[in-house]
Amino acid sequence: MMIRQAAKKALGLTPCQSTPLSVGIFRSYHENVIDHCDNPRNVGSFDKNDPTVGTGLVGAPACGDVMKLQIKVDEKTGQIVDARFKTFGCGSAIASSSVATEWVKGKAMEEVLTIKNTEIAKHLSLPPVKLHCSMLAEDAIKAAVKDYKEKRVKTNSA
Repeated sequence: MMIRQAAKKALGLTPCQSTPLSVGIFRSYHENVIDHCDNPRNVGSFDKNDPTVGTGLVGAPACGDVMKLQIKVDEKTGQIVDARFKTFGCGSAIASSSVATEWVKGKAMEEVLTIKNTEIAKHLSLPPVKLHCSMLAEDAIKAAVKDYKEKRVKTNSA
């Protein structure tokens, strides 16, 4: 790992760009992935016990990526007013999470359920080997909405 970081620094590459040492041949991420990876939007988390927060935690055991995406909902309007994420994974997973949080803000919960992994993948120009990252983002959105709705049912029945 240290050799990779030193090579990237020596070549003037950002942490999300590939080096010849890291992949055997030179291959780099699309500029949208690099932008969201190097400048991720909405990194962080909310209090998971807040009744206005829905949390989606998803993972891909095959590659080790884990994604937590949280939404904060205005209870009066049903609009998602804020979103946060924390992701452990590759640059494509980080970028997919970042894009997802940007896309859900300001939308109704039912509307965000129409966001498809293929749209995220297209926006980021993900190669087929990285499509699982956009799938995780779609699953995380769905899981966050489901968690929020389950909290609402518990709150309303109490």
